[in-house]
Amino acid sequence: MSHPDSAGARGEHTLDAHLELLDRQIVDHDGRLVAKVDDVELEEREDGRIVVSALLTGPGALGPRIGGALGSISTAAWSRLSGRDKDDPKRIEIGAVNDVGTAITLTVSRRTADVDGFETWMRDRVIAALPGEGTDPR
Repeated sequence: MSHPDSAGARGEHTLDAHLELLDRQIVDHDGRLVAKVDDVELEEREDGRIVVSALLTGPGALGPRIGGALGSISTAAWSRLSGRDKDDPKRIEIGAVNDVGTAITLTVSRRTADVDGFETWMRDRVIAALPGEGTDPR
């Protein structure tokens, strides 16, 4: 990751995950929108440091962050509709992050990141079934 103000001795960077990661747009190496950071996955290293190991996206990550009844309902609905376990949100490994700025830039393409499964399911199963979908509005 590139974050020039806080390079560590091991080439790692210190950042405030709440301010610099959460709710940021994620773009691929070509600048195409991928997702939004809904939560982060943390890992404790052997030396006791806590590091970000992955960016989490989608309703499976956002629901628990929201909390309460709304968070539980949205996570349960997403889990049922997507066929994914409610404790298994979409992940982007931190190694795929190239730069943290106003947006988070990945080293990989949108397709390689593979985090739009729920959106694809909605497009194919719900939007496609709507009357008039796919017709020219003119």
